[in-house]
Amino acid sequence: MNFASDNSGPAAPEVLEAVFKANQGYEKSYGRDTLMEEVEERIRDIFEAPEAAVYLVGTGTAANAVALATICPPWGTIFCHEHSHIEEDECGAPEFYTGGSKLTTVGGSHAKINLQELSEAISATGIIGVHNVQKGALSITNPTELGAVYSLTEITELTSLAKENSLPVHLDGARFANALVKLECTPAELSWRAGIDVLSLGGTKNGLLGVEAVILFDPAMAWEFELRRKRGGHLYSKHRYLSAQMQAYLKDDLWFKLAMKANSAATKLAKGLTNLQSVDIVHPTDANMVFASLPRAKHNLAFTGKADYYLWPPNQSLNGDPVESLKARLVCNWSTTDEEIETFLELIG
Repeated sequence: MNFASDNSGPAAPEVLEAVFKANQGYEKSYGRDTLMEEVEERIRDIFEAPEAAVYLVGTGTAANAVALATICPPWGTIFCHEHSHIEEDECGAPEFYTGGSKLTTVGGSHAKINLQELSEAISATGIIGVHNVQKGALSITNPTELGAVYSLTEITELTSLAKENSLPVHLDGARFANALVKLECTPAELSWRAGIDVLSLGGTKNGLLGVEAVILFDPAMAWEFELRRKRGGHLYSKHRYLSAQMQAYLKDDLWFKLAMKANSAATKLAKGLTNLQSVDIVHPTDANMVFASLPRAKHNLAFTGKADYYLWPPNQSLNGDPVESLKARLVCNWSTTDEEIETFLELIG
């Protein structure tokens, strides 16, 4: 019963097989491997973006931070949600890699950026010239850190506002495949056609050992990204092992299949929780994350029974009134089984 994180789940067998196959013989290093050429062409084809520049890095933090450094100057600010991953979970990496830019956070329900709040934040930035930080970039997370998926309309409204203010737009797509499965749209529709300039395309949370793609829809940014990736220590010498994972991920729509499994498991878990007494779902279960409010007594039953998940926020205490409710974050991955879900529900029922 492991619902701690999709990072905790195993890699897909197809990915392991691809890495093993890539280990045979010799290959060019530093991203010049033949597998990477296939990955580039595959991503360009999938995203209907023949001119896009495609790069691989080992972590989501590297993907987000180096991408943002490429589109935001040190004197600029990155507008993002107050509960975005770049604000809460990356230890200042965006600020570090940009060389000093700041983050300007805005609110919005379920960690979706509120359009009016974003407009007000942009309008209040750089109003006295050189003495202020300047408007830099917009970063959107889809699905959000609270499990909600932006609709295409919501994304387009945000990017349109950004374009009106000459802001490039970055999409943190650590769970991009999960959003695609939910919306049943094309990768192009959820990225460049919706106004996204740079996409961090996640794989680690969806069955890969550890690789993320950065897609620059404007190839004019490519050389700067290459230099920043190298200077930041994120250009792998044995790059073929990253390429092999991404190749397997995209082959035969594996990334969709894995995301469908994770989303379906979360839907089943959320449905089961709503049938329990004194349990409420507090954010939409649009993707593979379930946020629920449970009495403290049920949490204690779960943890005593060896269930693994996080209280959310994590600073809540299990000590106290047993009927008081505490929030939990439960994350499913492609390997989550019906048995795990049923055992968990029986444990706390």
